[in-house]
Amino acid sequence: MKTMTCKQMGGPCDTAFQGKKADDVIHAQDSHLKDMVAQGDETHRSALEDMQGRWKRPIAGLGWYRNTKKAFAALPED
Repeated sequence: MKTMTCKQMGGPCDTAFQGKKADDVIHAQDSHLKDMVAQGDETHRSALEDMQGRWKRPIAGLGWYRNTKKAFAALPED
């Protein structure tokens, strides 16, 4: 199990997400961004828009995805 924060994945806060795989923390952050904006937290809006843009343009978003997976792999186990 490893931990990454919202900020480490391009978000504005230090909320931590745990997972066995990078995809686990990526999906957790996606949900977090949607939830925070839905609750009226505008500090997360630009990160949410960036995330939505990555999924709409998968080839362009692949760079972020690869970098996040590498950063996750480099983290120590919890």
